[in-house]
Amino acid sequence: MSKPKKSKRIKRKLLYKYRLVVLNEDTFEEQFALRLNRLNIFVGVGISTILIIAFTTVLIAFTPLREYIPGYASTKLRKQATSLAYKTDSLQIALDQKNRYLESIRRVLAGEVSPLDFEEENLDTVNQIVADTVNFNASETDSLLRKEVAEEERFNVQKQLDSKVEFSLFSPLKGEISENFNPQTKHYAVDVVAQENTPVKSIADGTVIFAEWSAATGYVIILEHNHGLLSVYKHNKSLTKAQGEMVVAGEVIAKVGNTGELTTGPHLHFELWSNGYPVNPQEFIEF
Repeated sequence: MSKPKKSKRIKRKLLYKYRLVVLNEDTFEEQFALRLNRLNIFVGVGISTILIIAFTTVLIAFTPLREYIPGYASTKLRKQATSLAYKTDSLQIALDQKNRYLESIRRVLAGEVSPLDFEEENLDTVNQIVADTVNFNASETDSLLRKEVAEEERFNVQKQLDSKVEFSLFSPLKGEISENFNPQTKHYAVDVVAQENTPVKSIADGTVIFAEWSAATGYVIILEHNHGLLSVYKHNKSLTKAQGEMVVAGEVIAKVGNTGELTTGPHLHFELWSNGYPVNPQEFIEF
């Protein structure tokens, strides 16, 4: 019997009516009155708490105010961080490619290059071919095919250039050729004899991608031209252009010299590369 009485007593307390009155302090005139019980107060406080929590959640989740709360990052900053991460990854890949490209240039200067090593775009996929192991003599079975292909491709570089733009190659230097282009001896160039300090000119418009001193080949300058062409000038006495500069066809870029260990007199060691392959400069330029 005690439990029902206790329940009734709690129920009575919850439902017991109270009157909340607001009075004027001076006149004691009733300004406002409200009849309440404890149950109403509990329900009101609970609903208010839920509404406040819901409102705060909406503000944090769907408005920019959340950026002022510790622990929440700005959407703009997150986008910038993601974009910078992608750019950093791309720059790292590009840097690795350029490093391999410069390593190939170093190998050219050191005389270690093979025809396929120097192509920048295919550094990851090309097969490494050692020039000493290549048989340059046509066999009896394929001599006719080689002759036909050689005739078709003899002026292929110049034909490709002519098909795109009006393009001509200037002579870097007028003089006597002391040594011809010879892949069998890994001499991928022509040596042009001239007096010391004779101007060396650019064969076409381009950009200086290398202009430094090499112990073996002295002062060396390498130009990058359109359509996959590279021109290399070695054993110069001095250089008039620096890496990164733009040059025009016929512009003086160096002076003939006798620098480096691999030289016996003043001359220009000139190489011409097309899309990573060495070509005979005499087929396209008159010295």
